[in-house]
Amino acid sequence: MKNEEIRLFDTLSNFYQALGIPFSQEEEFTIHLTDRLRQQYPNQSPLFRANYYTFVIIKDGYGRYMLDNQTFNTQPQTIYFTNPGHIKRFEVNEPYSGYIITFSEKFLKQYLGANLFDEFPFLLAETVPPQYLDSATFLPFVALCDQLTNEYEGQSAYKWRILSNLLMIFLLKIKEMFWSDYDPQEEGVISSPIVTTFKNNLENHFRDLVNGRATQLLRVQDFAELQTLHPNYFSTVIKSKTGKTVNTWITEKMIAEAQSLLAMTTNSVKEIAYQLGFQEPTHFSRFFKKHTGLTPSEFRRSNSNISDT
Repeated sequence: MKNEEIRLFDTLSNFYQALGIPFSQEEEFTIHLTDRLRQQYPNQSPLFRANYYTFVIIKDGYGRYMLDNQTFNTQPQTIYFTNPGHIKRFEVNEPYSGYIITFSEKFLKQYLGANLFDEFPFLLAETVPPQYLDSATFLPFVALCDQLTNEYEGQSAYKWRILSNLLMIFLLKIKEMFWSDYDPQEEGVISSPIVTTFKNNLENHFRDLVNGRATQLLRVQDFAELQTLHPNYFSTVIKSKTGKTVNTWITEKMIAEAQSLLAMTTNSVKEIAYQLGFQEPTHFSRFFKKHTGLTPSEFRRSNSNISDT
């Protein structure tokens, strides 16, 4: 696995083309019947990352899927979902009968509202074991998927509005059955790889700045790219699971590093500004005073015996 190429499927069409599934145009929502796929079995996908959400509803068939370093088995009457950013692979031992639902964050926010993660915080969950259901619990999801499929393959003038409302019902049923008490901040404290990796990347980046191995401050999109995540999704995860935005984390780290350099070194304010990635020392001074109430020189006089030069 270490030497195997990890493919990035940044659009749904890339993903479906790789699976050999007919896909005529770029769409932000799809649903496909798995038993229509013409593939050889057993079948194994490549390792990949994807910038969209996937729900798999399995009526019949056995297999497994891998999510980062975890492996889960699938069986009849299984529902599982994956979200953006993870390294994934799935294996199918025999033809599946069921549904694959895929949708992007853009689709969610366009049709379900900008605050959808407040309603459906489980979409941000990173450790997502599959749900193995009994028939009574599973059949309502099959009925919803049949409705979604009929509308998706139809030509209604209200197609996307109908689909988005059916998806809303589907997500509400998922929430009701499995995730009614999910708290993203609890996962953020205990076991969030995205948060942990971001904190490590942030620490390492400031070490590089201070030691001269980097000259420009990384932005939100740069930290997202380090994890092969869409910036919007990355920002949402960090905010939901830590209670602070990515920019707040960067700002707090910047102030902490600046205070340490001012108190513990003889470097001039100008030198510290350049060390921390500021192009103009005056910008650094304004930034520092805005967030501390003191100029860099005032802070230094109050916190050390080092005189500014």
